[in-house]
Amino acid sequence: MHVEPQVEHRWLENLLGEWTIETEVDMGAEKPMPASVGKESVRQLADIWVLCDMEGGMPGDGTARSQMTLGYDPQAKLFVGSFVSSCMAYLWVYTSGTLDDAGTTLTLNTTGPSFTGNGVSQYQDIIEIVDEDHRILHAMMLDESEVWQEFMTTRYTRKT
Repeated sequence: MHVEPQVEHRWLENLLGEWTIETEVDMGAEKPMPASVGKESVRQLADIWVLCDMEGGMPGDGTARSQMTLGYDPQAKLFVGSFVSSCMAYLWVYTSGTLDDAGTTLTLNTTGPSFTGNGVSQYQDIIEIVDEDHRILHAMMLDESEVWQEFMTTRYTRKT
């Protein structure tokens, strides 16, 4: 089955390249966490997927490695993908991602383990293109009051 690249596949090219990253995590006032730094390398798989390989610091002087895959499903008219990390045993699956009208922000929806340890919660990873050399990932969780709360922010700067 051949897939003809769509404009949405071309949008994913904004992510290609080598990046430095800085991540801030906010788990509430009782759990302050220092910012961590790392790097990311993003490449294409054919013209329809991007593969994002990240390596960065973890609290306690550890190193986390992760991979995000992103693509666009022309039949469903949605962005899709996945995320895995060496610091967890859960496979995050992006089932429905949409691009805003301005073409600068991709919102990826997923479900995962609740921070409380009981059940699952709704999450969003929101990729915001600031300019060709800067982007931001906002990790959001839907809380018990049905309000989206940002718990992690990662800022990306393209390496020169």
